[in-house]
Amino acid sequence: MDISPQRACVTGIGLITPIGSDTGSFWSSLLSGRSGAAPVRSFDTSGLSHKIGCPVDGFVLPDPLKPRIPSGRCTELALYAVSQAVADAQLDADLRESPQAAVVVGTTMGEVTQFEQDRAAHPEREADDGDVSSLAHRPLDLMGRAIAAMYDLSGDVVAVPAACAAGAYAIGVAASLVSRGRARFAIAVGCEAFSRLAFVGFARMHAMSADACRPFSLNRPGLLLGEGAGALVIESVVSARARGVPPIGMVDGFGLSCDAHHVTGPHPHAAGAVSALRDALERARLDPSRIDYVNAHGTGTNLNDRMESLAIRTVFGDRGAHIPVSSIKALTGHMMGAAGAVEAIASLLALRHQVAPPTWNWVGSDPDCAIDCVPNEPRQTKLRHVVSNSYAFGGNNASLVLSSPDS
Repeated sequence: MDISPQRACVTGIGLITPIGSDTGSFWSSLLSGRSGAAPVRSFDTSGLSHKIGCPVDGFVLPDPLKPRIPSGRCTELALYAVSQAVADAQLDADLRESPQAAVVVGTTMGEVTQFEQDRAAHPEREADDGDVSSLAHRPLDLMGRAIAAMYDLSGDVVAVPAACAAGAYAIGVAASLVSRGRARFAIAVGCEAFSRLAFVGFARMHAMSADACRPFSLNRPGLLLGEGAGALVIESVVSARARGVPPIGMVDGFGLSCDAHHVTGPHPHAAGAVSALRDALERARLDPSRIDYVNAHGTGTNLNDRMESLAIRTVFGDRGAHIPVSSIKALTGHMMGAAGAVEAIASLLALRHQVAPPTWNWVGSDPDCAIDCVPNEPRQTKLRHVVSNSYAFGGNNASLVLSSPDS
C-alpha cells in the first residue's frame, strides 16, 4: 500500500482497565487469562440480582493530573489514559507548540457521578421526569474540556455519545481530522466509569452474567460490565517521521452504519454490522482476503455474538469460519464507551507482537457462532491488517481497519 502524506497513524497509546493500568500489564493479562471479574464495591449491590463486574479497583488519580475543572471518575480515568498516550508518543513538548491539536472523546454514560450522588441523597423520593431531564442534559463534553485544559489545547473538542461504539467512533473521527488536515495531532479517547445506573439497567434487561463472560461459547450467560479508558495519539505519517517517532500502527479504514431496527437489539441478519465492516474495508482499499484477524465486539450475549458471527461469515465468505476472531470482554468486561478504544489498542498490540489474543472462558462450540474464536490460548500468527468491531444500542455500528507500520 502506498503511503499517503495524510495517512493517519497511531504514535502513542495509553489505558487503564480492570486487567492492567499500563499496556504491558494489560497485554500480559490478555495472554495469561487474568480476569478483572470481582465483586462491585463502588455502590451497594445488596438489593440487586447481580453483584459481579469488572471494576478498576484502587484507582486514585495522581495529583499532577488532577483536572482544573470540577469533574468525576470518568474524567479522571480519561486523563490517566491520555497522560500515558501523550508520553508514549513523546508529544508533551510538541503539544505546547501545536495548541490546535484536537480532542475526541467517546462515552456511553458520560460523567454521571454527580447525578448519582444527588439521587442517592434522597432515596425516599420516587424517580420522576426531573431525574430523567437532569440525566439527559448532563454535559457530555466535560472529559474533552478537561483534557484540553490539561495541555492548553485550543483545537477541536468533540464529544461522541455513540453508546458502546463510542470509543471506536472517537478513533475514526480523530483519524479523519488528521487525514483531512484539520489537525496535526488528535487525541482519541474512549472512557467509562462504573455506575449504578448502567449496572441496574443491564441487569433488568437480563443481559448480564452472574459470574463470568463467555463470548461465542455454547450456553453463554451474558455480559459483565467493566470500566476504564483507552487513549490514542493520532497524527499523519509525515508528522511522525518529522518528529522521529515510529508509528505503532495505521488507521486505514473506518466504517459506520445504523441498523434503525430496535432500541437495544441488533439486526437479526446483521445488515448494519455488515455495512460498517464493508465500508471500513472499502475506505482502507483492502479486499476481505487481506484481513488477518478480527477483534470482535463479542459481548457474550446470545443475540450480539450470533449477529457478529453472521456478519463475519457474510463479509469474509469461506474464510469466515477460519479467520482468527477473539473477544477480550471475557477478561475486561464490557467497558461500554471505553470498549472500542481499549479493543483497538489490543488490536495494535496484537500487530506489534504478532499474536492473536484468545477468547477466554470458552467451553464449547455454538452452531450459531461458527467462527474460529481462538479459544483459551494465544495464537502466534502473521498479522498485517486487522479489524476491530464495536456495536451499540440504537443499532450503532463501527468497524476500524488497523494495519502494521510496514504495510
